[in-house]
Amino acid sequence: MSGDVLGTSGTLKRTFLYGLAVAMVVVGAFNAISVITIAHDDPGAGLLHPIVWEGSSWLTLILFLWIPWIAYRLAPPFVRPRWRLLAHAPALFAFSLAHVAGFVALRDLIYRLMGEHYEFGSFLPHFGYEIRKDALGYVLFIAGFALIEHLLRQQQLIATPGQTLTFDIRDGAKLTRVSLGDILAVSSAGNYVEFALADGRRLLMRSSLLALEDELSPRGFLRTHRSWLVNGARMTALKPEGSGDYTVELEAVSAPLSRRYPQALEALRAR
Repeated sequence: MSGDVLGTSGTLKRTFLYGLAVAMVVVGAFNAISVITIAHDDPGAGLLHPIVWEGSSWLTLILFLWIPWIAYRLAPPFVRPRWRLLAHAPALFAFSLAHVAGFVALRDLIYRLMGEHYEFGSFLPHFGYEIRKDALGYVLFIAGFALIEHLLRQQQLIATPGQTLTFDIRDGAKLTRVSLGDILAVSSAGNYVEFALADGRRLLMRSSLLALEDELSPRGFLRTHRSWLVNGARMTALKPEGSGDYTVELEAVSAPLSRRYPQALEALRAR
């Protein structure tokens, strides 16, 4: 995303760090339970070997958590078009392969240092078993990233004095109240403005884009073009189009970003 797929700034950086911290604690707790279970079921095994097994699995899983994070940045759960979610298939395979190969190598090293031999067995059958477990963890990681980012965005909005989490779209006597986070973009349409919503709806409201800009700018919306406002929190990608112009992808809609709005470009890159 604009040269920053890892999301190393602003809310995205906090999303990854919080997700990493939660994964370390939760996965560590499950590994600790596994150690206790193995020691109980096989008292003769002692604690050292189960700790090596589960500890190596925990460490390599955390070390390669950046793989599902990059996949999440490229294809968040509600991305449009939906086919982009296919990116998670190779990401899951790469994540599981790195996890399994990593803990096997680590266990082999530790066993050698202890003067023993570690036997993993035939790789493919065991990998088929491990990837099924990793798939569950992968899904939970993606869901966790999405939940943490959503909560951080909501917290950021609530922390802004006088702001609400909803917006009323009025068309004559009709009023449609929508979640502010569900508004992807607003574009000029003659004497009206058109709201592009995350669920695919397009709602019209009689207003000027300038008036909407005054009301929505404090809520995280950015003017990227003379005819467009975008919800910076819902951006999924920035694509350069040449001559300093960009396309802003917002899940179900794309909006232009003119080189005449450098402040918007800088703000989007910082997210």
